[in-house]
Amino acid sequence: MSFLRLRNVSIHFPIYQGGSRSLKKTVLASTSRGNLARDAAERIIVRALDSVDLDIESGDRLALIGPNGSGKSTMLRTLAGIYEPTSGDLYAEGRICSLLDSTVGMNPDATGQENIVLRGMYLGIHPASMAQYVDEIAEFTELGDYLEMPVRTYSAGMAIRLAFGISTCICPDILLMDEWLAAGDTHFLDKAQRRLESFVRESSLLVLASHSLPLLEKWCNHAVFLYQGRIVAQGTVKDVWQEYEETVAAGRAA
Repeated sequence: MSFLRLRNVSIHFPIYQGGSRSLKKTVLASTSRGNLARDAAERIIVRALDSVDLDIESGDRLALIGPNGSGKSTMLRTLAGIYEPTSGDLYAEGRICSLLDSTVGMNPDATGQENIVLRGMYLGIHPASMAQYVDEIAEFTELGDYLEMPVRTYSAGMAIRLAFGISTCICPDILLMDEWLAAGDTHFLDKAQRRLESFVRESSLLVLASHSLPLLEKWCNHAVFLYQGRIVAQGTVKDVWQEYEETVAAGRAA
């Protein structure tokens, strides 16, 4: 049974260049920057996540809703094991596929073929196991001879094709998604959406961060509203989205 559970999880990032008196006055005096604080060494820290408790169980399709800088990407990276909590505990069961960043686990100086193995290792797949998926990845990405060329020669769309093809060659138990697929071309996005829809159906658990209400309503059955690193609301996608819009509108009016 797949699950993700956070217990009082915080992620804090110190700003090492934030020692000037003027900067401290500016950021700490601003009421809109409630996720900024000082640590014991008087450094400014960003509380990207702050004392988060969350249970995501098998069958959940969770939407992460919030403005830019609210902690959505940090939450996804924490669930993926990329960020280690500053405090608190993360418990996970199930194979995780994280579609968060097209460059993670990729070596720009290595060829596309070599990166299939490298990114597979990043995803926890043994190189020998990845070999059986090379032909399928090549067919899906339609990169042809480019797979023999260094990834640094790829366009952004080509790099996304390769990263997506590798990351989705095996259906995971837990699927974590951000909006990085937007750089793909229309033809590929159609193929990617069909594959993702299959993944969403077959995966035990989905966590999706997006600013698209139609996409969240289509794929998710529950939502949390992240604001300044904290969960401030949970419920249906529609209800949480409405609270998000009201909060943003109130912030603009203030």
